[in-house]
Amino acid sequence: MKRLTTLILCALAWAGSTSAQVAITYDNEAQWKAYEDFNAAFLDKANSKYIYKADTKQSKADHRGNGYRDNDVSGCAAAIWCQAIFYDMVINAYNRAKAEGDDVRMRKYKQLHNNIYNGEKSHYVNFDFDNCNTNNGWFVYDDIMWWTCALARAYETFGSSTFLTYSEKSFCRVWYGSAKVGDDGSYADPARFEGKYGGGMFWEWQPINNPMPHKAGDFRSACINFPTVIAACLLHRLVPEGRQAPTGTRPARQTKEWYLEKAKEVYAWADKALVNNSGRVADGIHGGDPEYSDHLYNQATYIGASCLLYQLTHEISYLTKAKRAADYVISNMCTNQILKYENGYEQGIYAAIYAQYIKMLIYDCGLSETLTKKYLTHIQRNIQRAYTNMDPTRGIQIGNFAKATGADDVVESYGASGMPALMLMFPASDTASPLGEVGRGLYDGPSDVYTPEGRLVKKNASPEEVHKLDSGLYIFQRKKVLVK
Repeated sequence: MKRLTTLILCALAWAGSTSAQVAITYDNEAQWKAYEDFNAAFLDKANSKYIYKADTKQSKADHRGNGYRDNDVSGCAAAIWCQAIFYDMVINAYNRAKAEGDDVRMRKYKQLHNNIYNGEKSHYVNFDFDNCNTNNGWFVYDDIMWWTCALARAYETFGSSTFLTYSEKSFCRVWYGSAKVGDDGSYADPARFEGKYGGGMFWEWQPINNPMPHKAGDFRSACINFPTVIAACLLHRLVPEGRQAPTGTRPARQTKEWYLEKAKEVYAWADKALVNNSGRVADGIHGGDPEYSDHLYNQATYIGASCLLYQLTHEISYLTKAKRAADYVISNMCTNQILKYENGYEQGIYAAIYAQYIKMLIYDCGLSETLTKKYLTHIQRNIQRAYTNMDPTRGIQIGNFAKATGADDVVESYGASGMPALMLMFPASDTASPLGEVGRGLYDGPSDVYTPEGRLVKKNASPEEVHKLDSGLYIFQRKKVLVK
């Protein structure tokens, strides 16, 4: 029998052992301000552009470039795939406002979402995923797949069929390749590539303007494989029942059943080929042994893929693997319990990606109180350190949470995204303890039930109906409720 419990909201972290307790000095309003300050520093709103700059040295977001590191301050935009992560953030801001019942912020962030969507679409060749212009087009598979995921979340949140159409078109463009570009698609079809060279997804096509067919040893990276699983799970959840299977060699959409089947297939290959028994995710494989180097975004997307498949199939092995991957991060990718910072081009974005998927594990998978405390403490500790070390004047943090951000520091949008992205996902008022029964006497009539991300689960539900939902965390009568 499922048990309905409520997560009591408190202003500070729970009182636990000294090692677990986090003294939080930020509040919910400070978190909202952090997101506003991030946008003030990096979102180019001039002439309704609404895309993000690469760093604080850029006066505008105009063209592709690495920015100040290459002594280029001529107007570099943030990388195309990282723009998708920033787009996720405005969706998350809207969903948080919705979960909090904040109508003013809901209207504000819906409008901001629309502005950013239109700006991104306009800049990136109107989401023509067959256009491989190297300045503002599409020329690596994972760049496209990050947008597939973000657009699926936009459809889930706002309901416009346009978002779903672009999400499916981009997924199928990656999977099948493009007749216009001439590539043969990311999917390493086992019917074509036998044995250890079959399965999973290739990272790129080359050369960009006249691609050759993929070869058996071409790179199959974690950063395309696990986002592909995530996108397929989201699309399975979102597309309607009863579609006819498409015909032709390069369809623009697929059936609900196909998406789940391919999510399972790609996950099975990537889990076997790229992940070890400790939950460590390799960066990729060229056909030989997995090539291990620790990157937070690979851990994050493996966690997300595992959580989504657990939610869809209820197979406990997926949840076990998600927890193992999170434990690896805490044990091996932190220094003094703070996430290690990766300083390569665009790598600062990794903490924002981690925010997206560690939240799934903490809130959407019905973890025990003990595990919820463990993971939430880990997150709160990192948010607090980042907040302590931000530049108080600009309200932004350099991305290395353990390092203070000076007033004159050049800050990249990639690293600066980490603190506000985590804050949007983990309100200061949220704790994992104590847990208590929902009192029937507090029931004041049917209410809608949402996920913490703001997705409507059931309209006009009673407590008895909430009892019958799948295990997970929900918003009911403006309270967080955990169904076990």
